[in-house]
Amino acid sequence: ESRWPFLFGAIIVPSLIQVMILPFLPESPRYLLLEKHNRNQAEKAFQKFLGKDDVSHEIEEVLAESRAQRNTKLVSVVQLLRTRAVRWQILTVVVTMGCYQLCGLNAV
Repeated sequence: ESRWPFLFGAIIVPSLIQVMILPFLPESPRYLLLEKHNRNQAEKAFQKFLGKDDVSHEIEEVLAESRAQRNTKLVSVVQLLRTRAVRWQILTVVVTMGCYQLCGLNAV
């Protein structure tokens, strides 16, 4: 019983390893393209990840997906509950998640 603080201390080792490795990891091509708007670095990142020179198809695919997401209409929770087709699914998920919280399954 007196050794339980060592269990919490064991988390420190993987955390320190991750913090030391983080600066050496490359940034995501999607992040570079969509958030930073840097097409050149995104192309270099795609080339590094995919191992090929022509990544124009992948760049266009990411841009098309971004345009499709911008055109998607956002719906509020009230509008979802008013839609008869999805009401039952939403209520099922809410009740299931509530039961998980009440029985303590998330703590395990």
